[in-house]
Amino acid sequence: MSSPPVSHLVPPDGSSAFTSAPPVSVKFARDLATHGDRVALITETEELSYRDLATRVAAAAERLGTSRRLVLLVGANRVEALVYYLAALTAGHPLLLTPGDNDRALRSLVDRYDPDVVVRPGTDGGSTDWIVDERRETTVHTLHPDLALLLSTSGSTGSPKLVRLSHDNLQANAESIASYLDIGHRDRAATTLPMHYCYGLSVINSHLSHGAGLILTGLSVADACFWDLFRAAGGTALAGVPYTFDLLDRVGFETMDLPHLRYVTQAGGRMAPERVARYAAAGRRAGWELFVMYGQTEATARMAYLPPALASERPESVGMPIPGGSFRLRPVDGVDDPDTGELVYSGANVMLGYAEDPADLALGRTVEELHTGDIARRAPDGLYEIVGRRSGFTKILGLRIDPQRVEAYLEGQGIPAYCAGDDGALSVVAAGPEGVDAAHVRQVVADHCGLPPHTVRVRTESALPRLASGKPDYETVRRLAREEVVPPSLPGATTAGLCALYALILDQSGVTEDSTFVGLGGDSLSYVEMSLRLEQALGTLPADWPTTPIRELLDHRTRHHPAGAPRRRHGSPRTLETGIALRAIGIVLIVGSHIPVFTVQGGAHVLLGVAGFNFARFHLTGHERRDRLRRMWRGIARIAVPSMVWIAFAQVLTREYGLADILLANSLFERDGSAPEWRYWFVEALVYFLTGLTVLLAVPLLDRAERRSPFGFALALVGVGLVGRYDLWDLADLRYHLSPTVVFFLFALGWAAARARTAAQRLLLTAVLLGTVPGLFPAGQTLRTSIVVVGLTLLVWVPALPSVSPLNRLAGVLAGSSLYIYLTHYHVYPYVRDHSPVLALLVSLALGVAYGAVATRVTNRLLPRLGSAVNSSVRPGVNSRRRRERLA
Repeated sequence: MSSPPVSHLVPPDGSSAFTSAPPVSVKFARDLATHGDRVALITETEELSYRDLATRVAAAAERLGTSRRLVLLVGANRVEALVYYLAALTAGHPLLLTPGDNDRALRSLVDRYDPDVVVRPGTDGGSTDWIVDERRETTVHTLHPDLALLLSTSGSTGSPKLVRLSHDNLQANAESIASYLDIGHRDRAATTLPMHYCYGLSVINSHLSHGAGLILTGLSVADACFWDLFRAAGGTALAGVPYTFDLLDRVGFETMDLPHLRYVTQAGGRMAPERVARYAAAGRRAGWELFVMYGQTEATARMAYLPPALASERPESVGMPIPGGSFRLRPVDGVDDPDTGELVYSGANVMLGYAEDPADLALGRTVEELHTGDIARRAPDGLYEIVGRRSGFTKILGLRIDPQRVEAYLEGQGIPAYCAGDDGALSVVAAGPEGVDAAHVRQVVADHCGLPPHTVRVRTESALPRLASGKPDYETVRRLAREEVVPPSLPGATTAGLCALYALILDQSGVTEDSTFVGLGGDSLSYVEMSLRLEQALGTLPADWPTTPIRELLDHRTRHHPAGAPRRRHGSPRTLETGIALRAIGIVLIVGSHIPVFTVQGGAHVLLGVAGFNFARFHLTGHERRDRLRRMWRGIARIAVPSMVWIAFAQVLTREYGLADILLANSLFERDGSAPEWRYWFVEALVYFLTGLTVLLAVPLLDRAERRSPFGFALALVGVGLVGRYDLWDLADLRYHLSPTVVFFLFALGWAAARARTAAQRLLLTAVLLGTVPGLFPAGQTLRTSIVVVGLTLLVWVPALPSVSPLNRLAGVLAGSSLYIYLTHYHVYPYVRDHSPVLALLVSLALGVAYGAVATRVTNRLLPRLGSAVNSSVRPGVNSRRRRERLA
């Protein structure tokens, strides 16, 4: 029965008048004993009846006391955590439920909300060793009588912004879910999701409300022990987010023998319609049903569900409102379809409101209906489909961008424009005088937002796109911007435009039509963005473009892409350099395997070969030995400085590293077998290789030998590398395949691949690959060996791979930031992995890209000063060009 609204009773002076009100409890928690000897909980070690559970809950409630206090509970899928959760709901204590695997989030919430009681597991992690820290006997807060539960909003674990849920919210949502799932006392649901997550908690609440059993476990569905427990307990229900279904695919769920399974539920994010249909079909074959659901923490958990009978026919839909709930569509700017708008939900499960500080705990209901922020379409059959987000913000490379603020800024610059977020990019359609410069608009937006220019899509039109109502047409903005290309007439395809592009990306002044990418100090880190931007402006590039003057690149374009040639459209076929593709794929494999989202090793060893390939292309150029050495030292600094800065920063945060680690000298010291694997062995090896080769090529005799016979010199280094590969000098670390001396041959093979000019030379390198890579890794790692062999074989034989424009842009971002992603990901994914490994992968990639943008900008500012200190007389331009011409 609903309690009367009491919002108007909030004391204006903030006193604790509410503490004298009789406590309100949640019915399903209060009435546990009514289910008698039915099974309530099944764990790996015990089985509890509802009567036993009610006894434990009563004891815990007595421990919490009768004086209403704010209780913070560290959630976990364990009996004691569940007991204290139910005890708080029974005794009427407002409960702040937090994750148990994030100490930082816990400290943040304790500091912010100052709970009266903290309930947490003991130091030994045992199931019964729980600590009840009573920080005070009575509360210091004003606690509204309706307040029952505080949860972090989705995606903001540890955020001070919490969802305030009432006793009625919890009971109503539990009853509604149990109704459409037809939960009965014979059901047994596994806790496949954490209890601090609203979806996982809704599984607990809905089953307890109807006397059903819970298979209480923290085991993953990827663990065989989980399925042993599930079968032994007669599991009938399984809940999952999209990543859960990734794991189910891996363990062969569709072919499992699960005789008691009655239904599977999916929520927590959109799942591809094809996968929904596939699982619905699998359920029909096996005798269970699939319920696709939609919800938010602000609605306690669930707002909509798709009846299983429609899952195959309408897999793209979130279905219909849950019993007791209703939807309406609120018109939004830019959408004229009356059946499309912001989804607004009403029902007894809508939260009381948000809390952002302790004072908000005194508030009653401040929200009557929930504006979900999702744009939905109501189909003719009455089902709802989510088609987008209303939020004006978009996230690009980890930065929150407000498109409307960008519009206002451009207006202040005299550029009328509409802006919209679109798939990790900012779409801009600008209007103005004839000949408005799209390249200029892109740079203005990029500078204002702090974004790389390639994440800004600009289309110029004679007028801004509007709907019939006169409102901005943002869907057209996105569509036009996706089609944006650089046609032959744009300034980017002129001498001045290309000089400006080189100056921007390489952060150089004095760029002339005779300048080259290599001559301006370009290297593998800036090569990716430069090549993709040039290809966009000029079309297909010659293989030697890094050493080709700008004026000759324009001549090449005129010969191969005459004026009037068709424009390249978004998504049209093109190619992607193999080295760029391998860098992008390699870094994704590295990060994904470390989390792990999957286990496909070998990416780092492929990247060593790519590093050797790029070393030969970008550092061993120029006629003067002095130029070469300057370029090599600059390359070393661009790798070593950001690496040491990051490791030093990580040391301040974690205390995991020593001075030798920060200075990239870990491999110089002997370690025993108990030492943890050195995370940055790849960076360290790369710096060693580059430093050693720079010293080597500083010897005039060796420098001349390399110039006279580039392939022969590289092949000789492969031979030296093979001595280390088989550790004939006994220099290898205990972790053999991570030792710099052992893996140098891969770097040398990449160098040789860049120098190979004939089929016979490539065949020789392929034979070396096939003969030496097998056996490099521990026994049984066949896939890892295959990844390295295939990757480096592609590098030897295939200059470019077929691709499309969007894939090129994505690969370019990842490849250009691969070093920085590698550096940062170890200290990013642990904070996100338990919430969602896939999200951890995406966040790791995004933050690595962001660190790369900052590090590149800083090093571009510092390195010219370093170079001038080493050799103030040498700088790319007229004088050095004349010296090269005399030598030629």
